[in-house]
Amino acid sequence: MKILGPILLLIITNNVLAQTNTAQDINAGNQLYQSTNYAGAEELYNKVASTDKHALVALYNKANALYKQNKKEEALQLYNQLVADANIKPELLAKVHYNKGVIFSGSQKLPQSIEAYKQALRLDPADTKARENLQKALLELKKQHPPPEKKNEDKKKQQQQQQQQQQPSKQQQKQAQQQLELLRQKEKQIQQRLQNQKSKEGSGGVQKDW
Repeated sequence: MKILGPILLLIITNNVLAQTNTAQDINAGNQLYQSTNYAGAEELYNKVASTDKHALVALYNKANALYKQNKKEEALQLYNQLVADANIKPELLAKVHYNKGVIFSGSQKLPQSIEAYKQALRLDPADTKARENLQKALLELKKQHPPPEKKNEDKKKQQQQQQQQQQPSKQQQKQAQQQLELLRQKEKQIQQRLQNQKSKEGSGGVQKDW
């Protein structure tokens, strides 16, 4: 199942940063991120997060940098930390849930990924990436766990096939019994005829001359 990657928040606006002094460091981290220096970007995002607890964007981008370094569990912990933060804005929270879905999909944790994509769509119904990944996860889950109705139908088909296979053998058995009964009747008729002949010979036999 090919899933779309995480959404990265690399363009930072004054509205998002809400009058903090972290824009320069975050933008520098973004430049490192874009040049695939994820470890360096992580350090700058971590610096911002440690000095300004409201710089949720820095935590979000740090989680993305961790994901790019294949540190998925650490990234997931940061995403969960963001979800629990009361100050997070809905538009950022939607992206957090989407990225959680990406991690769960990559780990084949399909029920968790489906729930994460649903949460993202509740916050941002226009998120086409979340919708596409949700459909892929649902299809993959359906393949792995077919509906009970389909299993029952398959079971019924197997039973019908077995019955069809058994029916010829029962007919053959019935025909064999009929043939055996006919043979018994013929044998009985022959024995009866022989007994009749013997009785006739015994009653009307030739007398001896003396």
